[in-house]
Amino acid sequence: FAETAGRARKRLWITSPYFVPSMDIQTALYAAAMRGVDVRILLPEKADHTTVWLASHAHADAMVGRGIKVYRYTDGFLHQKVTLVDDDLASVGTVNFDNRSFRINFEITLWFAHKRMIEKISRMLEEDFACSRQTGPDDLEKRSYAFRVIAKGAQLLSPVL
Repeated sequence: FAETAGRARKRLWITSPYFVPSMDIQTALYAAAMRGVDVRILLPEKADHTTVWLASHAHADAMVGRGIKVYRYTDGFLHQKVTLVDDDLASVGTVNFDNRSFRINFEITLWFAHKRMIEKISRMLEEDFACSRQTGPDDLEKRSYAFRVIAKGAQLLSPVL
C-alpha cells in the first residue's frame, strides 16, 4: 500500500472499520499529505471491537495533527474497505488497515482502473463523507484524559491487532 500511496497526487481516500496502520503506511500517508494530496480517512463512529477501535482512535488522532482529514461515519456501522487514489485507481475488498490483514489473514482486494468504476466509488465515498463528521483538533482536546490514556494503551498492541 505504501507504494500506491506514493503515487497519489490529488487525493487518497481510505475507508476502513479497523485503522491500525504500520509505520511504513503512516509514513506514506504523512508524505502524501505533505505533498498536498487530499488525504482522508473514514472510520466508524461506533465500535464493534473495542480494543481495535481505541487503537484506531490513537492512530487517527496522530493523523489529524499532520494535516490528514479524519472522518467518523455517523449513519450506522461502517464496515467497508475502500481506497481511492486520484481518478486513476480504486480498491474494494476485505483488507483492513491493520497488521493482521496485511500480513497474517487471508484477505482479498480488487483494484480497479476503469473510469466508470472509479467515478461510482468516488460518488459513494462523497455520500459517505456527507454522513460523517470530521474530527478536528478541538474534538481531540474534548476527550477525557482517561480515554486518551486508554487509547494510547490500546495503540501499544498495534503489532498484534
